[in-house]
Amino acid sequence: MNTILILNAQVVNEGKIEIKDVFIKDGFIDKISTDLSNLQADKVIDANGKYLFPGVIDDQVHFREPGLTHKGCIHSEARAGVAGGVTTFMEMPNTVPNALNQGFLADKYDIAARTSLANYSFYMGASNDNIEEVLKTNIHNVCGIKVFMGSSTGNMLVDNEKTLENIFSKSPMLIATHCEDEATVRANTEIYKQRFGDNPHPRVHPEIRNIEACYKSSSMAVELAKRHNARLHILHITTGEETHLFRNDIPLKEKRITSEVCVHHLYFDARDYETLGNQIKCNPAVKADGHKQQLLEALLDNRLDVIATDHAPHTWQEKQNSYWSSPSGLPMVQHPLNIMLEFYQEGKISLERIAEKMAHAVADCFQISKRGYIREGYWADLVLVDLKDKTTVSKDNIYYQCQWSPLEGKTFNSIITHTLVSGHLAFEKGNFDENVQGKRLLFER
Repeated sequence: MNTILILNAQVVNEGKIEIKDVFIKDGFIDKISTDLSNLQADKVIDANGKYLFPGVIDDQVHFREPGLTHKGCIHSEARAGVAGGVTTFMEMPNTVPNALNQGFLADKYDIAARTSLANYSFYMGASNDNIEEVLKTNIHNVCGIKVFMGSSTGNMLVDNEKTLENIFSKSPMLIATHCEDEATVRANTEIYKQRFGDNPHPRVHPEIRNIEACYKSSSMAVELAKRHNARLHILHITTGEETHLFRNDIPLKEKRITSEVCVHHLYFDARDYETLGNQIKCNPAVKADGHKQQLLEALLDNRLDVIATDHAPHTWQEKQNSYWSSPSGLPMVQHPLNIMLEFYQEGKISLERIAEKMAHAVADCFQISKRGYIREGYWADLVLVDLKDKTTVSKDNIYYQCQWSPLEGKTFNSIITHTLVSGHLAFEKGNFDENVQGKRLLFER
C-alpha cells in the first residue's frame, strides 16, 4: 500500500487542532491540506469526527527479548503498543544477556528488524566495567546509554563513583538513568524484613523505595551532569521533590538535563496497593497520594519533559508470589494514550499537550530524525482516535504476552481506531497487518 489518504481529520499537532486531509506516499507524509479529496490513493480513511495524533514515542520499555521471552518478546509487546497508538519504542538493555557489548546490542536490532511491528531503538547498557564498549556506541543510530543507578538485572547496577564519573565525563550521547539510591533501599529492606518478616503487604513498597532514595540518586545524577556538561535524561520521576531539580525557563532543545514521567505514576497512587497489590509493584515505586498531582503540575509547566510507560511485563504467576519474591514492573504499553485522553476528558490536560509530551517532545529530546510531528516530509507515524467511543480493558483485548493488565475492567472514553507506522497501516479497528515491519530510528546528533 504505497499511498493512503486520510480525510477530514482533526489534526492535533504543534499546539493546534485543525481539520485537515493528509496524503501519505511511500511511508512519508506527502501533503497536508484542507482539500485533498481529489487525490487518488490505494487506501482512503474517512476520519470525520476523529482526532489524528502523531504516533506515541515511548522512550522506555522492557520487551524481555532475548532471554526472558516467557514474559514477553519484541513481536508481542510491539504489537500491543501499536494497538494503543505507540508507533515507536526505545527498549532497555537489562535482557539476558544484558546488552553490555556491541554484539549483544546488534543482536537485539536484528530481532526487531525481523519481528517488530513498531519502529524501534535500543539502549546500550552500562556496567561498572564496560566503559570501552559504551564509548563505541554509534550516536546516530542508537537512542542512548542506560545507567541503572539502582538495582537491576545481572551486572547492571552502576554504583562505582569512578565509573559514573567516567560515563558522565566521556559519553558524547544521551545518558538515561534509573535513579534510586541503592544503599537507602537496602537499609530500608532490612528494617522492613525485621519488622514484617517474609510476606509484608505490598503497601510497604513506597516506604522501602522511598522519596529519600529517589531524590538522593536523582540529585546526584543532576550534579554529575552539571559538572561534566553531560546530556542527562532521568527516567520515571515519581516524587514531587524531584521535580524541583529540573528547569522550565529554557526551551527543551536547549536543555542538557531532561526528565520523564510514566503514565502509571500519574494514574495510580499508594492507595491502589490495597486492591492491586503486587500488580503495581514497580521500581521506582508508585508513591503516596499527592505526588501524582505534583508530577502532573510539573509536566504541564515543563519541568518534566516527556511521558513514557516503562512497560515491564511479568507472568501472572510471578506476580502472585509474596511481596519480596514478586518481581517489579507492570505492563502498560497498550494504554498510555487512553490514560492521557482520560485526563483530557477530566479537564486535566489539553489534546495539544498530549501530542507534545508523547511525541513532539520525545523526538526533540532524543533528536530523532523526521518523526514525532505531523509534517510534510516526515515519516507517517500517525494515530487516529475516536473520543465518542469507549475502550474497556479485558482479557479479550489485551495483546501482551503476559495476558494481564492492572487496568482490567477499566473503561476509557476513547478508542484507537487506526495506527500507521512509517506509512504502513499496521492496525485498523482491531485488526493487525503485520506484512511490514517498523523501521530503526535514526538520530540527528
